[in-house]
Amino acid sequence: MFGFETYHIILAGAGLAILVAFWLPRFVSGREPAASALLILAGLLAFLPFPAVREALNPVAQARAWEVTAELCVIVGLFGTGLRIDRLIERAQWMPTLRLLIIAMPLCIGTLALFGWWAAGLTFAGALLLGAILAPTDPVLAGDVQVGPPREGGEHPVRFTLTTEAGLNDGLAFPFVHLGILVATAGGLTLGMAGEWLAKDMLYRIVVGVLSGASVGWLLGKLLFDWPRENALSRTESGVIAFAGVLLAYGATELVEGYGFIAAFVAGLTLRRSESGHDFHRRLHDFSESLEHALTSLLLVALGASLPILWPHFTPANLLIAGVLILVIRPVTAWLSLAGTRLAGRERLVVAFYGVRGIGSIYYLAYAGHHVQLTNEYELWAIIACTILLSTIVHGLTAGFAVERVTGERQTGSMLPPSDRVEGNRAPS
Repeated sequence: MFGFETYHIILAGAGLAILVAFWLPRFVSGREPAASALLILAGLLAFLPFPAVREALNPVAQARAWEVTAELCVIVGLFGTGLRIDRLIERAQWMPTLRLLIIAMPLCIGTLALFGWWAAGLTFAGALLLGAILAPTDPVLAGDVQVGPPREGGEHPVRFTLTTEAGLNDGLAFPFVHLGILVATAGGLTLGMAGEWLAKDMLYRIVVGVLSGASVGWLLGKLLFDWPRENALSRTESGVIAFAGVLLAYGATELVEGYGFIAAFVAGLTLRRSESGHDFHRRLHDFSESLEHALTSLLLVALGASLPILWPHFTPANLLIAGVLILVIRPVTAWLSLAGTRLAGRERLVVAFYGVRGIGSIYYLAYAGHHVQLTNEYELWAIIACTILLSTIVHGLTAGFAVERVTGERQTGSMLPPSDRVEGNRAPS
């Protein structure tokens, strides 16, 4: 009598899972719920009786769909992260971020690759990809530790460092993902290949990403506020322009083979400098954040739904890798890299510990799986799923409280009530 199409089951199940994940925590907490782990669990339970759904959402068989969805989610999140930053402040304020990017991230990639090779028996290419995929922190799931929305202040050095790190390291992890794909494709690495990788992936694409993002951000500022001055686009109050800006920055940069992730963040950062006191920046940010939340929720529910497919590939080594990364490798490498910065002891500890893993890792693995045949692909997905689940539990349940304690500020945003502990509006410098 009834025709149960897989597509309609996915729609209904995803809607129910998202509602439950955001509704249930309100019975036990007055805080905005950290729903990420619950979204994964709800996705698992909602689709457990439907094998056809699991196959439709198989991340190995449907790598391209996962890649595109995660890609949109990350670039929207990066653009919104750039819009969050009110003040660029002095050079010393950026020093912790630069140390995390230049010292901690390569150390994390190398250490994790060696550990993955030893603990899980991954191939050299697979271990290198694992390190690159899991090393960057996530701009999408790290809202509790980031600075507040535009013109809301709350730019404590801890929040500023975690926000700018998340905004830049997704793009800066890409060279190492490309290196892993190169090694997997060629079966090794020659001196000539290494030189080409350094010139193209490490230098050209990063520079183009920064310049392209800055150019698009400047152009968006002019179109929104100055051209024409008497009838500017900002008067429309339409937040969808933020999405248009994201697509333009990312697409144009990728066309010239730059890193679109870097461009998306830099475009948001640059746009924020235009008419810095204008309320329209908050509307752009809120639209980006809403779109980001919707895409993130769908991806986490899909990740939960696909867990039964990955179960046969879960091993104690997967959990060991996830636990060591989150509890040892990231905190230790970040702590060491932050030596000599302005961050005090507790601030340094919080920054080192709260390296949230999430949607960026999903994108990188789906991207690699789409572009090359991976020997350990199911094992890699099992490790990624285990790491994201553990991160959403450990970081999601503690990040807001820990960062509030060390900064003395309560995080605010479009989904949270205003806090009288947040400083007054600040204009960008």
